[in-house]
Amino acid sequence: MEANKLTNKFTAVPIEQDTNILFQLNATLEDYDVLYQVWSWDGVTAESFIFLSSDIADLTDDEVKTLAKSSPMIKADSELTMVRHEDGYTFVNFNFKAD
Repeated sequence: MEANKLTNKFTAVPIEQDTNILFQLNATLEDYDVLYQVWSWDGVTAESFIFLSSDIADLTDDEVKTLAKSSPMIKADSELTMVRHEDGYTFVNFNFKAD
């Protein structure tokens, strides 16, 4: 996929109020486009893989988490949270740490 099409895919990703995006990068995880973010909110720093929900509509939540865990970015002992937002994006959050 062309870089600008990948960038455009993630232009409408919502940001929770008071969340500070520290870093983000368009990437792929296996055959899926993702937006990787490092963020902080309310004394917590964490990371996210953000998928376009329509790209992973055929995957169960467990399959999405397994896909995310295939990345070396996720620490072995990391807890994962996952939310499929009604705005069309799915967030898999990981590597939580208190600031």
